[in-house]
Amino acid sequence: MDLTVAAGAAQALAISSSYIALFILLGVALSIRVVMLRRQLKIGLGDGGDKNLGRAIRVHGNFSEYAPLLLAILVLLPFLGAKEWLVHLIGLSGLVGRVLHAVGVTGSAGASPGRITGMMLNYFSLATGALSLLVLAWR
Repeated sequence: MDLTVAAGAAQALAISSSYIALFILLGVALSIRVVMLRRQLKIGLGDGGDKNLGRAIRVHGNFSEYAPLLLAILVLLPFLGAKEWLVHLIGLSGLVGRVLHAVGVTGSAGASPGRITGMMLNYFSLATGALSLLVLAWR
């Protein structure tokens, strides 16, 4: 590996690591929100029939279901030589999608612009990331 490629990979890894850190912070914030609601409502397990707690649990659960897939993509991209713009595209679209989805579901149990846009961005980042991994792995 020449120095140019190594330097580019290091920069892509730094970018990827930054997105991963932001995803982790978002996950912590969503978890703290659930814990605070549980303490406020004195509900130790489940949602106790409280709609707001149930929604907060679901927002965190949905994040926990999708975020690991995006994080795996963000970890692997730099090691396969992904360009910086691709890491930004997948990282930013995934992160914005997760935030919009969390806000959308928090505000409404049904369809909402945030929820729909968030899931579209989430699927875009997952599909683009997965296809990018396949292309980069077998080029």
